[in-house]
Parts: sequence; structure tokens; C-alpha cells
Amino acid sequence: MLAGLLQAQSREAKGSLMAYVGTFSSPLRDVLPTQVDLPPGNGQGIHLFEVNRSTGALKPSGVYELGTSPSCLASNAAGNRLYSANETDRVGDSKEGTVSAFAVNRTDGQLKLLNTVRSGGAGPTYVSIHPSGRFVLVANYFGGSVAVLPIQPDGSLGAASDVKTDAGRLGPAKATNAPPGSFAFSGHDRTHAHMIQADPSGRFVLHVDLALDQILIWKFDEQKGVLTPNNPAAISLSPGDGPRHFHFHPNGRWLYSIQEEGSNIVLFDYDAANGRLTPRQTISSLPPGFAGSNFCSEILVSGDGRFVYGGNRLHDSIGIFSVGKKGKCTFVGEKWTRGNYRPSFNFDPIGQFFYSSNRRGDTIAVFRVNRKTGGLSFTRHYTAVGNPSIIVFLDLAKAG
Repeated sequence: MLAGLLQAQSREAKGSLMAYVGTFSSPLRDVLPTQVDLPPGNGQGIHLFEVNRSTGALKPSGVYELGTSPSCLASNAAGNRLYSANETDRVGDSKEGTVSAFAVNRTDGQLKLLNTVRSGGAGPTYVSIHPSGRFVLVANYFGGSVAVLPIQPDGSLGAASDVKTDAGRLGPAKATNAPPGSFAFSGHDRTHAHMIQADPSGRFVLHVDLALDQILIWKFDEQKGVLTPNNPAAISLSPGDGPRHFHFHPNGRWLYSIQEEGSNIVLFDYDAANGRLTPRQTISSLPPGFAGSNFCSEILVSGDGRFVYGGNRLHDSIGIFSVGKKGKCTFVGEKWTRGNYRPSFNFDPIGQFFYSSNRRGDTIAVFRVNRKTGGLSFTRHYTAVGNPSIIVFLDLAKAG
């Protein structure tokens, strides 16, 4: 114990562990009647915190004020750049959103704006960085499109090298796998690109469209930053279930997708050579016997690959699942998020703590992770943040 404490103290002496919280900092407008989640814009922009490595508690360390709702954040591998999807639809005649690039001060974690570019569609809701470190990938929820933004040598962003607009037959308003008695409905009125991310190799890029009930798969040209349809170009989920987010297992062979209206998790086998997905299991994200309305949010696989965590809104819980030898999930428990609606969550860099960003509750709740059972224990640490949407971490003790 003493050795571990001294090691932790040594890390803290070298540099802080920083947390960056993206928020909704302005009300959503021009929304469709089916848009059920309307945050009032209580955030101020990107909120910065120092993380206590021993307790998980967050200490405020400033705010980068940004009134365009930086609702999703992604950092590069070196930890010296941060990118935000600004979920708005106010730019240009086509009413696009924007993506901003920031330099991170490796001494104190503070942010400096490098530039802001158009996102290639309205309401960018997700950004990720290609494994090459040369591109930002963005999903535009309200615009139903995805875009590739080149990263310049100084970390700033160039204009989109490619934009693809989703098209196809919309799914039904009622989910095939909705819980009994559910009145959940969502965006099956028009295309909605909800997430985009490259596979571990970077050869393929996957994105989900909630309204099409599909995961679309693209070949990626790393030299030109261009997407071309794979063969097959997409895989369909059950009609109306509404895929929202996915996460690769650390082995790269399994992918877990969570469905917003279907309230379920689907395990896919992933063929990395051909970029193909084959479904193998569907399991409810909710505890056995649940009946009523629910919307799913986030999904994460633990760093050791032993557990999957799925977020439930309205039920306001984290479903906890063990991962078997062949990747199949088994429900082992649930944990109340200690907040209201839309749990988005993340682990700290070593998987010791679990942070739930509760959008309507204006709070982040901190849980300690039991690595043997996958269980979550509330630490009694709350941090007040207006409409938090995402939390990401940068360890300043590591070389930048």
C-alpha cells in the first residue's frame, strides 16, 4: 500500500490528471417534434477539472467559455490537442454546426483555441480521431451526415476533405425490441448520424444512423481523407431499435452496439480484414422483468475487456454485463446514475473510477470500480456542471 501511495504521489508531483467536460451551453432550437431531449443550455462551454487520483473527486480548474454547446470532445494520442463538436446549426446558408481545435498547455491543462471550421452538417454530436492522428471524424445528428476534417501540422483543422449524407428507408417509430409497455419514440423521421469511429487498424470507418437502423461501413483512404462504401456498405439492426453508440472490445474482434429505442445491446463479430460485422447476440440493456419506457445512451467496454456497461435513460441506470470467453454478455447488475436522464460516462485512464455525466441533473457522479465483479460503488462525490454531455481525461504526468 505504501509503495502504491508513493507512486501515486510521484505522479501527482509530475503533473495533474485533468478532466474536460463538454456541455450544452445554449438551448437547442429548430428541433424536430420527435427531439425528446431538450437541454436548456445550463453549461458555460468546456469545464476543466483536476482529478484526485486517490478519491476520484473533481476540483474546478477553469472554464473555456463557448456558447455553441461543445457536447462531444476528443483528445489526440499525444494529449496536446483537444477537439470539440459544437452542436449548433447556425453557420452559413446550409445552417451547419462547427468543430473547434484547441492546444492543451501541458503544464496546467488550460486550453487555447486554434481554429473553428464547419462540420459538414447541422448539429454535430460526435467527434473522434482517426488512428493515424491526421483526421477528425464527425457525425452530424440533425444533418444526417458524416465528415472527415484534416488535421494540420499545428493541430488546427482544415476544411472537410469528404462529406457523406445518409440516405435510405427510414425505420418504424416503434422499436422491434422495445420493453413491454414502452412509449419510447425518437428520430425515425429523418436520417440521424449519431456516432462515427475508425476500427483499430484505421482501414475502415464505421458510423451509425439511428433512423436507418444501420451501422454503415466505409473504406478509408488515409492519403486523401476520403470515405468509400465497403462491401457490404452497411448492416441492419432490428427495425425501429435505433442504434446509437458502439464500442470495440480490446481484442478488436468483437463490437458492441447499443440501441436507443430497442433498449438492447448487440454483439457483433468483426472481420478486420474485410470490415464486416456479423451479429451473434442480442440482450436487453435493462434488468430482467423491466416494463415501461426507456432510451439508451452510452456503451463502454472495460479496459481489460471483462465487462460491458450500458446507459439507460428514464430508468436512469448503468447496466453491468460480464463478457464470456466468446464475447457474449451476461447481465450481472445495475447501478443508479445518481442523476436525471442521459447518462454519458467514462472511466479514468486506469479504470479505477467511473464518471456519469447526468445531463438533466446538472451533475457528474463518481463511482469506484470493482475490477473483479464489474460493480460500481458510489463515492459520494458529486460535481455540479450545467448540462454535462461528456467527460474525457488527459494525464499531464505522461509525456506529451
